[in-house]
Formats: sequence, structure tokens, C-alpha cells
Amino acid sequence: MSAPTSAESFRLGAVIITMGNRPEELAALIDSVRAQEGAAVELAVVGQGAELPPLPEGVRSVELPENLGIPGGRNVGIELFGCDGRDVDAVLFLDDDGHLPRTDSARLLREAFTADPELGIVAFRIADPDTGVTQRRHVPRLRASDPLRSSRVTTFLGGATAVRCAVFEQAGQLPAEFFYAHEETDLAWRAADAGWAIDYRADVVLHHPTTSPARHATYFHNIARNRVWLARRNLPALLVPLYLGTWFLLTLARRPSSEALKAWWGGFRAGWREPCGPRRPMRWRTVWRLTRLGRPPVI
Repeated sequence: MSAPTSAESFRLGAVIITMGNRPEELAALIDSVRAQEGAAVELAVVGQGAELPPLPEGVRSVELPENLGIPGGRNVGIELFGCDGRDVDAVLFLDDDGHLPRTDSARLLREAFTADPELGIVAFRIADPDTGVTQRRHVPRLRASDPLRSSRVTTFLGGATAVRCAVFEQAGQLPAEFFYAHEETDLAWRAADAGWAIDYRADVVLHHPTTSPARHATYFHNIARNRVWLARRNLPALLVPLYLGTWFLLTLARRPSSEALKAWWGGFRAGWREPCGPRRPMRWRTVWRLTRLGRPPVI
């Protein structure tokens, strides 16, 4: 598909994965997507081992027989728009309990992508719907004290983002084997190595209730296992021990409970024992590029 020449002709699709346990929130999110200004945003909903509620006419959907995890489910959603999403120009990933409070988000995304041909990924600002507060962990940069400042970044948050479909064609889709945790950074690093830029846009907002990532039962295991996989798949050999050593020390400094540390250590060992997919170490010029953006791939 040739590149659109104007923002108006830039086609957007949105992928929503759901476990089927938030029908009211899902309906509200769909309504907020359908309320966007300009050309309609195409919608695709993936049921992760769950029956889907009734959906509006024209929404693409599939009910999977089992939960494939967050990246696996989103990959299925991408394919509902054709191979690597070819029916649209960019795909939004939205959490099913999120909500777009503004009607100009799609327009801002179209304008951003068409104004910068090298822009591959846009991360939204996530804000609590009641307090308006953006958690520090939701600002994808080390200097996260000002969530209202937009900037070029090196990663993104998976449930509030838009990815140009050309990124999937050149860098691949999300790593399904990760199931949950760090799949965004894996794609971000591969996208950066392919020459794509990532922006954090404070003016594109997703409302989402304030939560703790540790709410997921496998959180500590997966963040450790997937951190090892991330390094094994993407980093030059020299940086692998530096990256993992840094995160090992940071984990200890955060003084997790004995139960959490046990789960973390089990995941860390699993990261070395279990297959992690193909290894494609990034080029050193990509390492330098990430470093110049303030986040060298050792932290």
C-alpha cells in the first residue's frame, strides 16, 4: 500500500483484546473510538478464550479458543486488518478498560504520522479518569517527572499506543512468546533498529484506572524471564551481561518480598533455559541512537 499523501487519507484501525469480563467498559471504549473526528477508525476486537458480547455492525472480531497473552492477542488483532495490518496505515492498541476522553485523538495521530514519515510508533499519555494523574511508570522515559511534556522516546506502553503498519512489515510483530511484560520494548528496539522513531504524545490521552502491574499473577516471573529474553534476542553480546546485571541490582534495591524475589529468580533462570525466539542483535549505531535519546540499552 502506498503512503497516504494527507492526514485525511491516513487510515487508522484499533485493536482491542478482552477477556470478556468488562462488557460495559468495552462498550464505552468502542463508543469513544467511534466518536473520533474525521474518517471512521476501523475496529477489531479479540476475545482471549472468551465469548464476545454483541458488537456494533462493522466491527471485525474473533473469539480465540484460549488466552494467547497480550502480545499474541494483539498480533491476531493486527491480522484482522490483513497481513501485517495492510488494510490500514496504523493500528491503535487500546486496553479494554480504557477510554478516549477527547474526540481529536485520531486526528492528532493522523497528523503526526503524515507530518513525519520516519515516525513509527506513538505512545499516548495514560491518565486516571477520576484524578487526571499519570503514573510515573506510564511515562516511557527515565526523566518522567513531567508527564505533560511530549518527547521522542525509546519505548511505549502497549495498551495506549499507535503503530504504523510498515513497522510490522519491516521489524515484525509483537513477540507472542512473551505472553505479558516487555513485549513493547522488544518491538520498540526492533523498530528503532529498522530506522523508525517513537514519540510520546502528552496531548493524545487514554483514560485508564490507576492500577499496579503486580496485579497479574505471573508478574514477577514474567518481568524477569522476559527481561532475559529481551537481552538475548536484541542486544549485542557485550551488552547482555551489563543490561541484566543492572536490572538484577535494581531489583534487589527495590527490596521485593521473599515470595516476589523467589518468583523473580525463577523467571530469571527460565529466561536462560527456555527458547526466546530468533536472535537479531541491534546494530551499534542503534545503541548509540538510544543512548542519545537518554536511555542506553543497559537500563
